[in-house]
Amino acid sequence: MGFRRERFEAERGSLGMMGRRLRAAGWGMSVALMALAAARPAAAQVDETGLDTGNTAWMLAATALVLMMTIPGLALFYGGMVRKRNVLATLMQSFSICCLVTVLWMVAGYSLAFAPGGDWIGGLDRFMLRGMKVGALTGTIPESVFMVFQMTFAIITPALITGAFADRMKFSAMLLFMGAWLLLVYAPVAHWVWGGGFLATAGVLDFAGGTVVHVNAGIAGLVAALVVGPRNGHGGDSLAPHNLVLTVLGGSLLWVGWFGFNAGSALAANGAAGMALAVTQIASAAAALSWMGVEWAMRKKPSVLGIVSGAVAGLVAITPAAGFVTPTGALLIGFAAGAACWFGATTLKRLIGCDDALDVFGVHGVGGIVGALLTGVFAAEAIGGKPGLLEGNAAQLWAQAYGLIVTIVYGAAVSFAILKAIDWTVGLRVGEEVERDGLDLALHGETVS
Repeated sequence: MGFRRERFEAERGSLGMMGRRLRAAGWGMSVALMALAAARPAAAQVDETGLDTGNTAWMLAATALVLMMTIPGLALFYGGMVRKRNVLATLMQSFSICCLVTVLWMVAGYSLAFAPGGDWIGGLDRFMLRGMKVGALTGTIPESVFMVFQMTFAIITPALITGAFADRMKFSAMLLFMGAWLLLVYAPVAHWVWGGGFLATAGVLDFAGGTVVHVNAGIAGLVAALVVGPRNGHGGDSLAPHNLVLTVLGGSLLWVGWFGFNAGSALAANGAAGMALAVTQIASAAAALSWMGVEWAMRKKPSVLGIVSGAVAGLVAITPAAGFVTPTGALLIGFAAGAACWFGATTLKRLIGCDDALDVFGVHGVGGIVGALLTGVFAAEAIGGKPGLLEGNAAQLWAQAYGLIVTIVYGAAVSFAILKAIDWTVGLRVGEEVERDGLDLALHGETVS
């Protein structure tokens, strides 16, 4: 027995020594691999053509996030706020716009916005996406990825407008308006700001779409609501949301997707994207608390719809500023946007006398204006390369105001013209009986049980 124990102890000692040697060898291999990886990070990501695989992977993910903002995000957000008999029609609007804009963007929209052209509009070099080869790059990512990323912005912008005329526009008229608006309003404004047009030359800052997306959509929504007219029963009947659970789910998807919207606009997986993500989260939370606080003080109860709307207002306002402001700037922008958009969605809407059903102008128009102007105030040279008013550059605030004025005037005029042309031809509004019974059954032959 003693011999066997001594042999066991000897063998165990030998195995222990072998284990320690193997562990030492493993640690050595790990250190060597980490040193090798640290020595050549660029060579591992960038190929001979200039393609950066890390940036490309991030932009693929960001593109999916932004598409999620429309379907299902915005569809659910708006779908929960309408009356039950119109929920399917509202979902259908977002989904059909996604399909329509995809085709129009492929055919001509992308080229008009981003192909080389003049100060006012892009050229037709990318008509039908001709010349877009597998190896074509925009910066360090494939041009095809950049094109689809920008397509998702073009999809959500007209989809936002539908909330202004909810419950009362013909489906055919809606499709005609959105198609014409995309090519005549969205594409030119995107070119002015992002495609090398005259607003870019004037120094207007819009990191991810405060002017191009939100002010543009907000003004079009306001004009559409005025031209189409108020809903039957507006000001008397109950027009309360039928399912706020859907709205909260949709708003939450919008919040998550917005990280692709703003951080993705850096077009790279870098520090600018990281800062854009951080300020997006901060501004949204601040605006939600701000809206909730104002509503609580004025109406004695904080509502679920209010806090969700406040979060969206903060996301809207930080969008133009996301690549240019510090976290402190984002916090102040968020607090300002929450209060301003509460005022826009309540008092201002009544003063204008407009039935902006789902507060497109009150949240996106007002929030976009607040965000664009405050970008000119809080822009920090250390973040985005251009100082704002607080760093002694008053000219940036004036540039922001100039960009807003041009976009508002142009967008309002062309939107009005498109709507009137459609009204004179196919008509804009459903009949009174259809509106009373609900758009779901009359326009699509379906209902929610």
